[in-house]
Amino acid sequence: MKKTMALIMLIFVFVSLLLASCTMSEKPIGSKENPIKFYFTPSSDAEEIANNSKPFMDYLQTQTGFYFKSAVPTSYVAVVESFGSNRADIAVMNSFGYLMANEKFGSLARLSVLRNGEQYYRGMIIANTNSGITKVEDIKGKKFAYTDSASTSGYFLPKKMLKEKNVEPGNTTFAMKHDIVVTMVYQGQVDAGAAYYSPPAADGTIRDARIKVKTQFPDVEEKVKIIELTEEIKNDPVVFRKDLPKEVVDKVITAILNYLNTEEGKATFKKIYDVDGLVVASDADYDNLRKLIKENDLKVEEFLNKKK
Repeated sequence: MKKTMALIMLIFVFVSLLLASCTMSEKPIGSKENPIKFYFTPSSDAEEIANNSKPFMDYLQTQTGFYFKSAVPTSYVAVVESFGSNRADIAVMNSFGYLMANEKFGSLARLSVLRNGEQYYRGMIIANTNSGITKVEDIKGKKFAYTDSASTSGYFLPKKMLKEKNVEPGNTTFAMKHDIVVTMVYQGQVDAGAAYYSPPAADGTIRDARIKVKTQFPDVEEKVKIIELTEEIKNDPVVFRKDLPKEVVDKVITAILNYLNTEEGKATFKKIYDVDGLVVASDADYDNLRKLIKENDLKVEEFLNKKK
């Protein structure tokens, strides 16, 4: 009798947990129990991104009535894979990471960023002025730093350039962030490296990755020089999970664009990603990057399998 009662109780507990789980999963997206999960690519300091994104999340909640939860994963690929595991509903991604998310999980670009009024950006190869490097060919046999293996400007395009010139560095490392690459080159830990490039302001003030460390290293422009620039590529997109309800997507997009039209919004995104605006985008905007990948016989799957 005791065994029977124990079995009945066990079944009761199991069914209760199952029902509770179903109830939780049925909560509408954007509810307190099922907030919209907004991820940010860790292209710079994760703590800084997290702190500066809070006012953004607060604004979105106020404007849409939805609840939001933000996160900054440890790598570019982790942001991609978050779409496959339903841990992310929306993410600000880099261009190449977006192609991974689109190919593997059907995620869609709906917005793209403006930097200094430009919809496109480049990668750059930089070198320490004491390294003896004056052209890309000089990097052969030298110590070289990339950012992340899923970074367009900090890995894919610079690596493509090195390959086209038959240049093989002696040693390569992944610094994970653009500012860390610049710091490593500045301090002579590596001879050269790859990071993002933006053209200087009208007054000559630099706006490429070196600006991220100028406060710490005021003479970075003298010690870290640009060797060569890559071709242009469409700026980073804001990406949405493929099965996110249309009414949710439309409402969030409107709120995001409204936020970037406020002084607070402009200041916040400037701090997070050095972004000064957003424009409506589509998947087709990234076809040129797809073409580059195809021409160079690269497989997106290979980047997903790289060690994080």
